[in-house]
Amino acid sequence: MSATAEPARSRSRRITLNLLKNLTLREIRSEYKRTMLGRVWSLINPLAQIAIYGLVFGLLFRAQPEPGINSGLHIFALWLGVGIVTWGFINIGIREAMQSFLGYQGLLKKVALPRWTLPASKVLARAATYLTEIAVVAVICGVLGGWEILLRIWMLVPLIALTTVFIYGVGLVLAIGIVYFRDIEHFWGILTQVFFYASGIMIPRNVIETVQVETLDAGGYTFLGGPVPLLALFEANPIYQFLTAYRRVLYDFAFPEWQTLLSLTLWAAGTLIVGLFVYSRYQARIVEEL
Repeated sequence: MSATAEPARSRSRRITLNLLKNLTLREIRSEYKRTMLGRVWSLINPLAQIAIYGLVFGLLFRAQPEPGINSGLHIFALWLGVGIVTWGFINIGIREAMQSFLGYQGLLKKVALPRWTLPASKVLARAATYLTEIAVVAVICGVLGGWEILLRIWMLVPLIALTTVFIYGVGLVLAIGIVYFRDIEHFWGILTQVFFYASGIMIPRNVIETVQVETLDAGGYTFLGGPVPLLALFEANPIYQFLTAYRRVLYDFAFPEWQTLLSLTLWAAGTLIVGLFVYSRYQARIVEEL
């Protein structure tokens, strides 16, 4: 390798990183631009959802999670809050990454730039918002559950990193796909509704187990002549696994099980590999398809 090649490559990486940083900061600053409450809205929106779903599922349907393993917490609204803000991070992050090439099509047609930075900036900006939201939830859990949360709170760092990678991998695939097939946006909107109810955001594990036992005893929920394993279907859902891991840390004051961490690592790595493969194969024609 020549003496000038390495500095040139290093300079290119530095320019790309600066571009990514500037795009991310632009997204963060513009998110609540020209609103009176600014970033307070990032807390108001999930609080409103927690109040609504807490009323419906907590009071009307009597959904109650098991008490926190080490925290002793037994507050449905708090358990729900961890799920709501984490779901918002995953859902909105994927959606914004998916729409990034379409949203920046004017820039893409004028400027040559590393295109992967566009969905990446969307995801990183959403991660910054999530840090604010989850920090508030963590403080409330600590105040109500005790100082022991400090022994586990550091576990949020690898969890947020894995979640961010997972969101980027899925978002990158969808961002490429939507350029070629705009119907993907509408299909994903329907699929998101399915995931919302199939990820255990508002339904505790003990409720799923109870429903499965009661329906099987009554002869219901059969498919192809056998019982439908409701709990197994929930647990196979990566979003359910992410929510469970966050709740273990913030609600239970415990470490996620190693099987869960391994599964989340595989999901994050798998989606990233698929995303980068799809991007490398189809990104060259993005501008033409736009």
